[in-house]
Amino acid sequence: MCAYKRKSWIEKRDVAKEPEVQKIDKPFGDMKIGDRMLIATPQIVDEYIRHIPKGHEATLLQMRKDLAAEYNADVTCPLTSGIFLRIVAEAAYEEYEKGKPISKITPFWRMINLKSPAAKKLTFGTDFLLAQRKKEGLA
Repeated sequence: MCAYKRKSWIEKRDVAKEPEVQKIDKPFGDMKIGDRMLIATPQIVDEYIRHIPKGHEATLLQMRKDLAAEYNADVTCPLTSGIFLRIVAEAAYEEYEKGKPISKITPFWRMINLKSPAAKKLTFGTDFLLAQRKKEGLA
């Protein structure tokens, strides 16, 4: 019998997947029928966050707009964007716990603040998040 091994957050972030652009066939959130919607990947979200300069922050909405423009879409999926943001944050913290220096992990605290829905879901709580935001003058 084969025991199921749960994927680590790092494995979830690093899964080999291509982004997709799909036409919306029914209204969903801030999207309308016919919109071209980007379904990004965790790696795309990770890369986006890594380009946010130290001491600056971005919102999920801004990232969605930027990625849609970059991938020739009208919108970026709000649901998967939020899921991928959490995967990136959890993977970065997992790397930090394994000894990777803070300067080398993805600075997810530049996109997640204490009021973000993702903050409430982090398995490691918000102390680390708050500490990093304070260090960069974001709290």
